[in-house]
Amino acid sequence: MATIAETLPREERREPFPRRVIRFFGKAPVNLLLALIALLWLMPTLGLLVTSLLPADQFNAHGWWLVFSHPSELTWQNYSALFHDTAITSSLITTIEIAVAGTVLPVFVAALAGYAFAWLEFPGRDWLFVGVIGLLVVPLQMALIPMFKIYNSVGIFDTVLSLVLFHTAFGLPFAIFLLRNFFAGIPKDIVESARIDGSSEWRIFSRLMLPLGLPAIASLAIFQFLWTWNDLLVGLTFGRSTQPITVAIFSQMRQFGSNIDIIAPASFLALVVPLIVFFAFQRYFVQGLLAGSVK
Repeated sequence: MATIAETLPREERREPFPRRVIRFFGKAPVNLLLALIALLWLMPTLGLLVTSLLPADQFNAHGWWLVFSHPSELTWQNYSALFHDTAITSSLITTIEIAVAGTVLPVFVAALAGYAFAWLEFPGRDWLFVGVIGLLVVPLQMALIPMFKIYNSVGIFDTVLSLVLFHTAFGLPFAIFLLRNFFAGIPKDIVESARIDGSSEWRIFSRLMLPLGLPAIASLAIFQFLWTWNDLLVGLTFGRSTQPITVAIFSQMRQFGSNIDIIAPASFLALVVPLIVFFAFQRYFVQGLLAGSVK
């Protein structure tokens, strides 16, 4: 005969208390190690946040850990002064323009190219795709001086357009490679059925491929946005008056090394925006990373 414990539903069976204690203490070292790693990983961010809320004289005299003994020293005055700093606010607006345009443009072009490489037949398709893969190994630094000369000759140097085009050019190889592989994994029967029904290639792309490829497109958009937002080298090379937030913060550090009441809140603000974008599209990001892993 079956015992009473065996006849109970699985969720009603309770593990004996001694075994649960042993399991808890068995996992405790691993959990403590993970908690320590997480704390060490978050410590610079927490320190930057606290620093951005402290008066400059208090931070210079005591450090950001002053908050543990004098939490009343925290103030929003630094952020108030930051938003009245025209150099920082204009650079923040410039960064938003560059990051948004430098994300939308390459993702859209890569989606079109990825669909063409995956589902359209045209001469030299495979060789062109091999060329796109080859462009992945070209270092960004190699093109700075040639593009500097080209931008000067066509008159778009030190403009938002120049930065957007540069980020688009160097973001396209990876974007095309990623989306082409994703689109190629879509069942052929779906595409063939749409063609039999008389749908044009544009209709298949816009009504079928884009909705099915949303996870991969969202993942790509997050990566591209983060790369564009956090860029410093390209902004330093092609921007003089057109400065993204990273270049503006770098200029503040170079000119006013002790101007921590501007540098700290500006740095934390530059950190928060990508985090907001990531968490807003986190669901699509995880789906995009897992797409195609299970058949």
